Amino acid sequence: MENFFIIIMAVTSITGLTFIIERGLALRWGKVVPRSLENAAEACRGPADLPMLRRVCEQNSSPFSRLLQVADQHLDLPREDNESALQSRARIEVVKLERGLVVLEIVVGIAPLLGLVGTIHGMMVLFGGVGQSGLTDSGVLAQGISLILRYTMMGLLIAIPSLIAWSYYTKKVENLAIEMESLCAEFLRRLYRATTAKK
Repeated sequence: MENFFIIIMAVTSITGLTFIIERGLALRWGKVVPRSLENAAEACRGPADLPMLRRVCEQNSSPFSRLLQVADQHLDLPREDNESALQSRARIEVVKLERGLVVLEIVVGIAPLLGLVGTIHGMMVLFGGVGQSGLTDSGVLAQGISLILRYTMMGLLIAIPSLIAWSYYTKKVENLAIEMESLCAEFLRRLYRATTAKK
């Protein structure tokens, strides 16, 4: 029974660590909002600059490039309709960025519970041993207490890093979404102002 709990805790720990690393790599700022693409979007001042921006978007596939491509594809629509299409796509991109965070949230929730189950198991072993040998055998008592503390510690050691990572990545996704929204809004403002001035 003890080995079973250890295996479950190990699987939970490996799962949490895997998603911590995966999300850490996926949510790098330069991967979501590449600097070269940000510079290209800021340099795009009118329809004449769009071919250059399209080339940079193709070279730097990222959530931000996909948002710019949606904005570019709907420039023939009124600005409000373009913004609506952009917001719909932005929601999809944010959901993709949040992928995996739900797993970390689950790990945060179940790791302490698994530790609690292990603690209860340890107490059962302890009291079972005490019932058989009485309180005179300090070795059985010490072994039971050690088992209880081990499971509690394992649950906390799994949950705490996962909670820190989940909180950090959730905030980072929020910051990335705000940054992309700001850059896209500024991009649309420049393009539609240039189109209006041209008319």
